[in-house]
Amino acid sequence: MDASAGAAAPSASGRETLVDSRGRRCPLPVIDLAKAMAAVEVGDEVLLLSDDEGSRTDVPAWCRMRRQELVAVEPAQDHTRYRIRRRV
Repeated sequence: MDASAGAAAPSASGRETLVDSRGRRCPLPVIDLAKAMAAVEVGDEVLLLSDDEGSRTDVPAWCRMRRQELVAVEPAQDHTRYRIRRRV
């Protein structure tokens, strides 16, 4: 997986869940992500919006530890978008 490789492939199921964690500080964005991932099916994606600096390292680490696919990391003006696909 190369999160900086440009456009991401669509999710296997075509379903996406938006989690807006802007304004929430560490560790809350990762907790929000974990809750959302537990509620989606394998192949679905979660789009996490976060403006917390800690998410830059926390989200990729969480994905590795939980064997989930970090599909894309997309910087925006005041936050970062993380696209995560449920693998297991």
